[in-house]
Amino acid sequence: MKRHLYNSKLGKVSWFVKRFGLAEVVLKPVRVLFAPVIIPFLSREFFSYHGRQLELFHHRYNMTWASERCVEVPVARFYLEQHAGGRILEVGNVLSHYSPIDHEVLDKFEKGPGVINEDVVLFAPADKYDLILSISTFEHIGFDDDSTSASAPKILAALAACRKLLKPSGRVIITVPIGYNLELDELIRTGTLGATRKTFLKKTGSKLWLSVDQGTALECKYKEPFPYANAILVAEFDALSVENSSSERTAP
Repeated sequence: MKRHLYNSKLGKVSWFVKRFGLAEVVLKPVRVLFAPVIIPFLSREFFSYHGRQLELFHHRYNMTWASERCVEVPVARFYLEQHAGGRILEVGNVLSHYSPIDHEVLDKFEKGPGVINEDVVLFAPADKYDLILSISTFEHIGFDDDSTSASAPKILAALAACRKLLKPSGRVIITVPIGYNLELDELIRTGTLGATRKTFLKKTGSKLWLSVDQGTALECKYKEPFPYANAILVAEFDALSVENSSSERTAP
């Protein structure tokens, strides 16, 4: 198997230091250790998303309460609710770590009960999907393995593969952190990503996330001033986006 951060504990530590800094090797375990004490004292906070007030998600796993997962998980559940009863695929094994799921999960590297370990570009299911959902996964494509080639073409190929798996009325929804993978940032900046709709959320306080425009979001740095993502993109793609990438628009 190709080397990847999930292939060995040593490799995962090396990757973590490279991406998040040496200080986080100490800070992350501390946050995880004290999460059961901290979370019960966190007040309920909300953020606005497409006309809804969604509650920030606090969970001890993977420091959800201290990272962008606090908004990504509610956004993912927002779309799952809209497609209840439909055929759903999650690319990247994320949601199962927080609650039981009843949809299919595809993850090239991470092992887990019911997880299909295949590359999405080669994945050929018998039926198409109403919703394909991916949480903070696309920024890792071609970036967090030992590949020496560019990341951007692989990201675009994976998106194209997802769109081909949609029913005519289906949607692909991905969330990605801004500032993590600069090639992905450039795809966003130039409109090459080909999203049907883009929504940007910026962290403006320890528990405050606000909708912002693309320019404001792309000015945000990863890990500064807050740990991990300081802005995220929620990008929507429909089954026609491959042929109509010029239709990309940003949600207000």
